[in-house]
Amino acid sequence: MIRLKTLEEIALMQQSCLLVGEAHAAVVPHIKPGMTTMRINDLVEEFILDHQATPSFKNYHGYPFATCISVNEAVVHGFPGNYALKDGDIISLDIGVFKHGFHGDSAYTYALAGVDPAVMTLLKVTKESLYLGIEQARSGNRVGDISFAIQEHTERKHGYGVVRELVGHGLGRELHEDPQVPNYGKRGSGPQLKPGMVLAIEPMINLGTRALKQLEDGWTVITKDRKPSAHFEHDVCITTSDPYILSSFEALEVEERKNPNLVWSHGDLK
Repeated sequence: MIRLKTLEEIALMQQSCLLVGEAHAAVVPHIKPGMTTMRINDLVEEFILDHQATPSFKNYHGYPFATCISVNEAVVHGFPGNYALKDGDIISLDIGVFKHGFHGDSAYTYALAGVDPAVMTLLKVTKESLYLGIEQARSGNRVGDISFAIQEHTERKHGYGVVRELVGHGLGRELHEDPQVPNYGKRGSGPQLKPGMVLAIEPMINLGTRALKQLEDGWTVITKDRKPSAHFEHDVCITTSDPYILSSFEALEVEERKNPNLVWSHGDLK
């Protein structure tokens, strides 16, 4: 069942969505060679708890950590651990926050200095596809219009692999609500979009094929060909006019540009 939110609920929900962006921003200065993914997870969890909120992911269906940290060929749901970042890595950081009865959920892929130019193009195109999908998140359109826009830009124009098994979703009092929001599909298909719907739109795009493999931990999903994968996610409210992005990349991108260990080439998309 699709749950429509009131204006009051959306205002509360945006606090959680914006706090996710602030958590990203707080940890970006620490993304550098030698930093372990577990330490990044711990810093994010400390930040969330210090802001009187709860990590949405921790203990969700048994997931043991506060964040999902997916490096290089890991697509999503990567376990933080003892892996130390190095030059040339990309790291997708997916963070969820629960506060005032609502979840916020946003992901971003960062690139360390020395990354292959082809991988940077993957990140740029994936991020562009997120905003192209958001542009279709309008009352009267259908979920398939979002899906088509993402697939058209990433798969048909650039030849990347669009993940099928993992999709975006509704968001609210539950971390995952209806409807599902695939990153592939046909125009005019799927549920109709109505004011008050909130969607987590999240392209997960592979440099190579779309084929996936799950690791023995039961959570981490990697590309079968071991080529890198990118992941960007915003929380978007359907309104009577333009789509309203509840989450924000603004603060994290300020920190990203200031960090000499990271490469910035995503353009000026906001």
